[in-house]
Amino acid sequence: MTSNKGAWEEVKNRVREAADIVQVIGEHVRLKKTGTGFTGLCPFHGEKTSSFSVNPQRQFFHCFGCHESGDVFSFMMKYHHMTFPEALKDLARRYQIDLPEANLSESQRERIRQREQLYRVNQEALHVFHKTLVSSELAQAARKYLHERGVPQDAVEKYQLGYAPSPERAGWQFLISRLQKKNFPVSDIEQAGLAVHKAQGRYYDRFRDRVLFPIYDLSGRAVAFGGRILGEGKPKYMNSPESMVFTKSNLLFGLYQHRQAIRTSRRAIVVEGNFDLLLLAIHGIDNVVAPLGTALTQEHIKSLRRYCDEVVLFFDGDSAGLRAARRTIPFFLSEQVEGRVALLPQGHDPDTLIREKGAAAVQNLIENAAPLAEFIFSALKEEHGFTLSGKNRIIAELAELMKSALDEEQRELMAAHFSEQLGVSPERFLIEQEAGTPSDQFVAPQWETGPGPGIPLDSDWDHQGLPPDLPPDLAPEFHEDWEGYSSPMEPEQGSASLYDLPKRQQQLLDFLLLYPEFFSDLLAGGLKESLGPSPLLGLIEAMEQIAAKSADGAFVAEQLLSVVTSRAERQYIAELLSKDGGNHLGGESEEEGRAFCDELLLWLKMTQRKREGEALQQQIFAAEQRGNYELVNKLTKEMLSVRMKNNFS
Repeated sequence: MTSNKGAWEEVKNRVREAADIVQVIGEHVRLKKTGTGFTGLCPFHGEKTSSFSVNPQRQFFHCFGCHESGDVFSFMMKYHHMTFPEALKDLARRYQIDLPEANLSESQRERIRQREQLYRVNQEALHVFHKTLVSSELAQAARKYLHERGVPQDAVEKYQLGYAPSPERAGWQFLISRLQKKNFPVSDIEQAGLAVHKAQGRYYDRFRDRVLFPIYDLSGRAVAFGGRILGEGKPKYMNSPESMVFTKSNLLFGLYQHRQAIRTSRRAIVVEGNFDLLLLAIHGIDNVVAPLGTALTQEHIKSLRRYCDEVVLFFDGDSAGLRAARRTIPFFLSEQVEGRVALLPQGHDPDTLIREKGAAAVQNLIENAAPLAEFIFSALKEEHGFTLSGKNRIIAELAELMKSALDEEQRELMAAHFSEQLGVSPERFLIEQEAGTPSDQFVAPQWETGPGPGIPLDSDWDHQGLPPDLPPDLAPEFHEDWEGYSSPMEPEQGSASLYDLPKRQQQLLDFLLLYPEFFSDLLAGGLKESLGPSPLLGLIEAMEQIAAKSADGAFVAEQLLSVVTSRAERQYIAELLSKDGGNHLGGESEEEGRAFCDELLLWLKMTQRKREGEALQQQIFAAEQRGNYELVNKLTKEMLSVRMKNNFS
């Protein structure tokens, strides 16, 4: 334990007080006001009805479906796959609370500096590119191009579009030289993906003669760029390579700017390119996102699920667009997200369709998008035909596809729906899935989903959720200071013993959780001594530890959720705190709390004396066995005295 722990404890408390859990969770989950709290669809498991509850008064969350629960730190850890120190640093940065770094090793500090440096490099590059586009003579062709594409100046400003000039006019180190003047080493510029290292030891700009789109993470930090070439060179589109702060398979272009529109409309529209997105947004369709040069991944669907109920794939109607739409279907099924497909007319992209038919035509296509089930059935029917052999092939592919659905009820509904259209029994799909090899020896193709959830196999960086502010190897040293702060991913330990407590002990536990201000009174009244062997003792010791760290000697009940390791115990605590007050205890007023505390103190005193009486009874029995009747008489008088005090008969 380090000498700097007190400073970190103070920071942790300051962050907890400053952080608004509704605001933090609301950035990722669409919350609806319900009574005194908020509810929404749980981001940790697929569901159709809202069982996820956020309590702003107690500053904690709980899901009645999967039983995940905790405070704002727990949410950040679970949602973004962070360690506690990473969650603490992220929230401290958001609420402008300084963190001490005295207990970090030099290598850990260096890695933090590297990440922060990459954010600064990208931000400065954004400034250079944007300023060039807006005001430089070098960007006349780029401004003309954007004007011809129908991109107004307010869109240039909103999306901070930029331009990297051609090397013929600005040289091969246009950006590098300007960043170096700002004291950025060329090695950092290369790590950010903005410079390319030649074999001869020289560097040149990665982006040249391209209109640039800054790519933001969900915290609003520029982490990469996407560029569209103005001339005839290849490739036509280019994105920054992956880096310490950028992972293509986890981020979507436009999600940072459009997340509120997506949340409001409860729908996300996925298009194939940055310009498709830009032109739709310009014409008022701003609940739109685009993948970053990769196929849509399961992580993308998971990200969108946190903002909306429905995702519409708005792709080209050619064979490539069809394949792209089909490839995503297993992701929708496994994430239990409602998916639809709207295919553009042949020969059109969103730009040409809007120019020729207007935004209303695009809206009409989106509103009439086919459900994924109908889309895939129509595609398979067209591909295989409706002959006996064709039906067998359709059944085989659909059965393989249905394995992606995690929910058995969902699989049964799909089987019933498809069997009706095919004229077969629903059991046929179940037989096909169990058999493994379909009838007439046709082997269904594996649905192409890429390696894992869309994560590149050769990447060394963390791909879970948002890129954390601290490296994963920082956790062990930090956790010396935060012993006991349990991960939301902890496996269940023990049983639901708190649900099986004797009635009086359960009332005692509920009272401590709902009225923590009386904890010190009960502790002084013999709380631990009176209970004897009980599952409550571990919780009471945890309460003591929390209280010992606080300035006023009190504990906050919600903090137990970050200390308790048993999932069953966390579930009990969270469900109790989720209730609107402890009505089973007689209300929440201070007077009623004091009255119940006095009643519990009396019960503790009587319990303690009863235990004393039982101990004396055992001593009397032992003395009788030894024939020590003088001691028997003495102990009997003591026991009678205890019984009289307890008013025992």
